Amino acid sequence: MKNFVLVDSNVLLDVLEDDPEWYGWSSSHLSDCAENSILAVNPVIYSEVSIGFNRIEELEEALTPELFQRLQLPWEACFLAGKSFLEYRRAGGHRHSPLPDFFIGAHAIVEGMTLLTRDAARYRSYFPKLKLISPSCKEKP
Repeated sequence: MKNFVLVDSNVLLDVLEDDPEWYGWSSSHLSDCAENSILAVNPVIYSEVSIGFNRIEELEEALTPELFQRLQLPWEACFLAGKSFLEYRRAGGHRHSPLPDFFIGAHAIVEGMTLLTRDAARYRSYFPKLKLISPSCKEKP
């Protein structure tokens, strides 16, 4: 049985926008994960990626349901995201910037998914048991 890999928006945007610094890493790991796992996105990731598109049809073509399973956020993940964000705020974090990352990290951990991201620091800090695939990790899917 294949495992789910939640694909963070930064990886998707690297590939979709042909990022000069990160395209190679992101496209390689996205391909590896697609071969060995079920790729997934949630509404938060979909929303973050949507800013690069003028029309929903273009986004739908880029994130086809055949390649990316669409998962809803479980209520447990929303609760965990809020609690983790509160911990972040109490530690002096800024109120506005990272809330989407908390939804993404909480969703992955509640559902037992691996997260493919190139921004592991916040996820490591607030979701230490979360399985990550990132430039700072040695893990392969």
